[in-house]
Amino acid sequence: MSVPTDLPIDIDELRKLFLFERLTDEQLTKLAGSGAVRSFERDQDILRQGEPAECFAVLIEGEVQMVQETVSAGTVAMPRVSQPGVYGGATAAYLGDRAPDTYQHTLRATAPSRVFMLPAKKFAHIVTEWFPMAMHLLDGIWSGGRMQREVIDRRQRLTALGTITAGLTHELNNPAAAAVRAVGELRSLIRTSRVELARLAEDGIPPERLRALIEMQENCTEAVGKLPSRSPLEISDAEDELAEALEAMGVDDAWDLAPALVQAGFGCGHLAKVCAKVGEEHAPAALRWLSEAVEISQMLGEVTEATERITSLIRSAKQYSQMDRAPFQICDVHELLDSTIAIFRGKIPPGVTVVTDYDRTLPSIPAYGGELNQVWTNLIHNAIDAMGEEGTLTVRTAHDEDEAIIEIGDTGPGVPDAIKDRIFEPFFTTKTVGQGTGLGLDISYRIVAGRHGGEIKVRSVPGETWFEVRLPLREPAAAGPAPVPTP
Repeated sequence: MSVPTDLPIDIDELRKLFLFERLTDEQLTKLAGSGAVRSFERDQDILRQGEPAECFAVLIEGEVQMVQETVSAGTVAMPRVSQPGVYGGATAAYLGDRAPDTYQHTLRATAPSRVFMLPAKKFAHIVTEWFPMAMHLLDGIWSGGRMQREVIDRRQRLTALGTITAGLTHELNNPAAAAVRAVGELRSLIRTSRVELARLAEDGIPPERLRALIEMQENCTEAVGKLPSRSPLEISDAEDELAEALEAMGVDDAWDLAPALVQAGFGCGHLAKVCAKVGEEHAPAALRWLSEAVEISQMLGEVTEATERITSLIRSAKQYSQMDRAPFQICDVHELLDSTIAIFRGKIPPGVTVVTDYDRTLPSIPAYGGELNQVWTNLIHNAIDAMGEEGTLTVRTAHDEDEAIIEIGDTGPGVPDAIKDRIFEPFFTTKTVGQGTGLGLDISYRIVAGRHGGEIKVRSVPGETWFEVRLPLREPAAAGPAPVPTP
């Protein structure tokens, strides 16, 4: 491949290009003296993305194609063009220090071509000197557009954070309130249990009988929650029968004691065992103490369940945020999905059913876990919004030879055919004013396609919409933590 040679250009040839057709002879002469013509062979790069932005290139004759390596969609090749006057390279050089330091795209000759190459510094000087008003307008459009995108992107993230925080707070409140209530009841039960035990001691219960009673209490508390399930009617009948037997023994508050004893598996046949072990004179106090011991065990179970629920929610939040892990890691997709669903529990309407259908043979994948959770958040949030107060949210996984497949479906009204091709565009939204920014699916697309080299697509009919995410099972050759650039 030959090395391009710089050649001078005639002003008449520059005047034929639509970009320079309104310039004066004096301006064309200065322009021609500032740059030069280079010839390129087919498939030869005129400019390479990532190299220092040193030239503004204008096609004189031939054919060129712009190729861009993007984070959002991988390698994007624009249509080939042969119109004289098309340009590329350091197009924003007039911004001075705020202009990109490197080429943002590759410009490739797809046929033998001649290109006018103008040094970036001279291009910037010419635009600033000849078109001051246009330069300020372009500067404002470029800066304002970028600033608007950054502001809306931040607001989108803050809105999502607020939604998740509200849901998590709601979910934490329920088990926390249950634990507080159970602890309050425990205080009262422990106090009365001590009184009953003291009463037994005052009544002169022998040590060996007290030891036998404590052993019965241990057996009762261990039986709580482990008995065969019974219908509500069967439990009610057992409570009535035991309460009547307790009344016959002269036990006070028999109807209050019976439910707890039944939960421990007590029946009328057990009363005789209690009388035999502690003596008939101590049996009423012993049964009251046993009932309270069973209730204490039940309350402790409620506190344990509530605190485990809180721990589970915190674990889900931690998994969701990935705050204790490296950005790029080997992730279990199911753990990521479960943590996101757990965070959403407080925001899912009662009429919406959540169904998970996981392929447990799906291996772990190399991914940015926190960013994938953002994708699941956007897709699940959109699905819930689409369904309203009732419907079915389905999350399922599968895999083929080299890709993990994650699908999130809803039973909402569907995505109209007229807008299916636009839903991943930035700022495009079907929600009412103030309800959406149009960045959720755009961000999801950039994370899936750009950060992970995957694919996201939608298929939809009324009553059934599926968003399908495909992610590679193997780590890309050059995976790294480079941030997603703002377009």
